[in-house]
Amino acid sequence: MDVDLIFRIAAVGILVSVLNQVLARSGREEQATMVTLAGLVVVLMMVVRQISDLFRLVKDLFGL
Repeated sequence: MDVDLIFRIAAVGILVSVLNQVLARSGREEQATMVTLAGLVVVLMMVVRQISDLFRLVKDLFGL
């Protein structure tokens, strides 16, 4: 696992939490929830890509 991936996930988390707080304090809870869900989807896409690379590596390693 690359350290860059951890920093990207942390950056997305920080950005989402700041946007969530700003939107929640201004009375836009629905948009805050949507921002949180969008951040979760972005992070899950990054993680799924890494898991796919891991499976591909294992497949190539064992010649499957």
